This record gives sequence, structure tokens and C-alpha cells, in this order.
Amino acid sequence: MARLKHIAIRTRDVAKTAAFYKEAFDLQEVGKGRSGVYLSDGHINMAILKLRTPTSPAGVEHFGFQVDDLEKAVSRVTELGGGQLTDLARINPTDPSHPQSYFEVKVTGPDEQEIDVSDTGWVGAARED
Repeated sequence: MARLKHIAIRTRDVAKTAAFYKEAFDLQEVGKGRSGVYLSDGHINMAILKLRTPTSPAGVEHFGFQVDDLEKAVSRVTELGGGQLTDLARINPTDPSHPQSYFEVKVTGPDEQEIDVSDTGWVGAARED
């Protein structure tokens, strides 16, 4: 079963945006990303990431599902008209204070929505077995 476990927001000011979500919704900072930070409520991981370019739009950029079987999930996505953006890459999360990513593969939905897929999961997101 797939579970929504990750959402990523792009922003001009990572520190200000992260502080807003921490103060407004009691989220905790649980790790560092390559271009931002990871926050969590204990159930879902929220990445607050710097804009890719100064003119990039701010807002929700992508979301991620934790699955039991990566190959099966990717196969199902492509069968239903989605695509695969990256090769499958096994990850081994380390100390969350070090910048890192938590997805194993990126796919797209029918309208080119970017979706992270992981069987390992994200820091701060509860694993439900």
C-alpha cells in the first residue's frame, strides 16, 4: 500500500518559511536537505527548499509516496501513463543533520506532476508496516 509521506515547498527564504511552519503548526526540524530543511509533525515529512532560480515559482513543487515495492510502483505508474524521471537508486539515509535526499526514484503523473517514490521513507515521517 502506498502512503503519502512527503511534500516539498519551494521558497525564496528557507529560514523564514521554515520558522513560519514550525511556529504556526508546531512542526519540528528533523534534518537538512541539499537546498533546505526537513520538517515533520511525526507523520509526514515537509521539505522547505530554496527556489531553483530567482524567477522560479514558489509553492508546492512535488510530493512523495512510501511504497512496499519500488519496482512494482514504478511499473504501475508507467502502465497508467506516467513516466520515470530518474533511474532507481537505492539510498542509505545517514545522520539527518547532514544534507541528503530520501527518495529512490522520481516519476511523473499524467499531467507531468513530479512524484518521489521511496521504500525507505523520509526522516520524520512515521513508517507504517
